[in-house]
Amino acid sequence: MAQIVGGGRPVNDAERRVIAHLRDSAPADWLLLHNIEVPRGEEIFEVDLIVLTGHSLSIIDVKGTHGRIQVAGTRWFPPRHGAFGSPVAKVRGTARALKGLLVDRHRELERVYVDSLVVLTAPDAVLVDPAGRDSRNVTTLTGLITTLGDVSRVRRGCSPDAKPYGTAILEALNGAVRRSTTPPRFGNWEVEEQLGGDNRVTEYRAVNATARGAETVLLRVYQADPMAITEQREAERQRIANAYRSLTKIPAHPCVVRSRDFFGIDDESRFVLVLDDVHGHALHLRLAGGPVEPALDLVEDILRGLAHVHANGVVHRALSPANVLVTEAGRAMLTGFDHAKPGPRDYTVANELPGLLDVHYVAPECQTSPERMTFASDVYAAGVIAFQLLTGRLPEPSPDAETADGDLDAKVMDLVRWMRDQSPAKRPGAAEALGTLRGIRAGRPQQAPQNPHPATQRFPVQEEDAEPAEPMRFGRLRDTLRRLAGR
Repeated sequence: MAQIVGGGRPVNDAERRVIAHLRDSAPADWLLLHNIEVPRGEEIFEVDLIVLTGHSLSIIDVKGTHGRIQVAGTRWFPPRHGAFGSPVAKVRGTARALKGLLVDRHRELERVYVDSLVVLTAPDAVLVDPAGRDSRNVTTLTGLITTLGDVSRVRRGCSPDAKPYGTAILEALNGAVRRSTTPPRFGNWEVEEQLGGDNRVTEYRAVNATARGAETVLLRVYQADPMAITEQREAERQRIANAYRSLTKIPAHPCVVRSRDFFGIDDESRFVLVLDDVHGHALHLRLAGGPVEPALDLVEDILRGLAHVHANGVVHRALSPANVLVTEAGRAMLTGFDHAKPGPRDYTVANELPGLLDVHYVAPECQTSPERMTFASDVYAAGVIAFQLLTGRLPEPSPDAETADGDLDAKVMDLVRWMRDQSPAKRPGAAEALGTLRGIRAGRPQQAPQNPHPATQRFPVQEEDAEPAEPMRFGRLRDTLRRLAGR
């Protein structure tokens, strides 16, 4: 039976199960701390569990996620919720921060290995990690004690025997960490579960602290530097508020995620974006191909959402399967507006795009210049997603090399090819593509576009369930007239 030497209040049943399991089944010389905070500089790292074994100090993050969890890049794709940032990356960062604090207090603790683990507590949870990026740091509840007891996990250069450092470790922890007395709370939202994140943003599922039992929301909590000079702080605030500013320009729509609130906390060292907690899963889990009609339903919803977004003057700029959710009712919903462009403004977030975008969904004209993203590049990304949904694979580099698969309608594939035309000026607008798809599905006689050559880039076309588009600016009108005159 391990000894609990301190801790705060567990946030959920998954954490309680892990604490009880270690308390009742771990070796008697292991020490446990649970639900604590590790302050380092201006940052506060929330820790579910710290376990001191005979050979290491382990930071543990508890996840109650159910089902088959797919890992792709730096994101996890669970079957019943939207994708979130890898919790492994988050807990590794926390382990590094704690190791730094320990060494600051006792230099000899440089020899102690600080491990990081994510524990999946649901009995049906399975991690699918083809690249092997996260799997070494993930275990199940039943495998937790075995993993913690594995001395081979200690990295080269660290001591395989932590017992001589036990007193120094406890003294350092006593001075470095503090107990979390209540679940984290942001405004009136009380955290129910930490999902994942990175050193810039952490994602939580939360409930209204006043109306318990009501629906949950998704919180995106952004880190900021309260010590920066005024000009830098204002630029950071503008960048963080970008998603909220973009979403407030878009009236409610069934195919676009809805924002609830945005506010700063403390000394504006953190900002909170409150979003609907969409019950469903990331579109990434639907890309293996399948029946044509359900796939076309999803394509139609993506185009509905995109047409609505464009009609209200917003360019998404990061459209990919990771930023499309499929609800429990089977409806596709656009999310991920952190780097959207909500029309003319005096700041930019385009400089962050190169390291964040999935290149498979970036239009040719934007591969080296993400700041050039437009309505047309969004349509290109939607075309790549549509191709994947219908065929189960990414498209060929040259659209002309593609052929229709099996029972796929040639007109549908022609439309998907049109959306991915190498020239942005030749692609349809989202509403135009939507109308074409609906016409094909309705069986109306309609000539699918073959190598169309429209005179100019199409601007958003209003759909029946979209809000009116902003009036065309005089500058845009002038540019259009110049292009027409040059034909």
